[in-house]
Amino acid sequence: MNDDGRLSVAVLGAGLIGVDLAAKALRSGALDLRLIVGRDERTPGLRQAARLGLRTSTDGIRSLTETDEPFDIVFDATNAMSHARHAELLAPLGTTLIDLTPSRVGQMVVPTVNGPAAAACTDVNMVSCGGQASIPLLHAVSRRHRLDYVEVVTTAATLSVGRSTRLNLDEYVETTQDAVRDFTGAKDVKSILNISPARPPATFRVAMSLYGDNLTQESVSALVENAAAGVRAFVGGYDVTACTVNDGRAFIAVEVTARGDRIPKYAGNIDIINSAALHIAEQYTAGRRAAVERERA
Repeated sequence: MNDDGRLSVAVLGAGLIGVDLAAKALRSGALDLRLIVGRDERTPGLRQAARLGLRTSTDGIRSLTETDEPFDIVFDATNAMSHARHAELLAPLGTTLIDLTPSRVGQMVVPTVNGPAAAACTDVNMVSCGGQASIPLLHAVSRRHRLDYVEVVTTAATLSVGRSTRLNLDEYVETTQDAVRDFTGAKDVKSILNISPARPPATFRVAMSLYGDNLTQESVSALVENAAAGVRAFVGGYDVTACTVNDGRAFIAVEVTARGDRIPKYAGNIDIINSAALHIAEQYTAGRRAAVERERA
């Protein structure tokens, strides 16, 4: 921890997610962003990072492991296949890894559901953008009602889906399904991802269909709105656009509009997972700061 109470941070990956995450981290009063890492100096994201005044590297994971002063937090914005190796290499350094890939290697965390659990983990998995958008609402409903079937359909504009995400489509679907199952207790779960080529680009949206026990309009609406308010505390563009219940079947839809930074408004998929990751990092920093203050006292 720095003298000013901030933790040193690096972003591993210079694609759409990595660059937006770097821009968000720059604004954080809790984090000291020191490096953004890629593998090819021609990557547009590294050039954007340089224009932001950030130090960059093209040495990949070696730039994080071969250092005299390990980073407190590393955001992994690469791909699911690479994450396990990154976690193995960074573990001896005491680095906390926040994984934005659907690797399912570390502890799955959704801030409003089990955010405090992240403080005890050295490898935190942020599930997926669809998971971050849907699970807070689904979990809230499942605490009051038994859910027998959950279907989550995510739609993202093709321009907001980078190469790493496209490499991980199977992992995205499987990890989202696993997370929904774990956080709701529903045994029958289906996840679908649509990458839309529509023009103008479609705003990021997630539609959820639920079958369960004693679902009513009054109960589900109240649970959904309360859970959505928690998400909006750190994702300002999070909006519930539909919530209906008929004959014990519920339909819930959300849209996420990106706000600020260097991504277009339709790229809410990037905004929500990065905002969730940043929120976890800031909570972790607050916990570390409190621990240091207790030791000094």
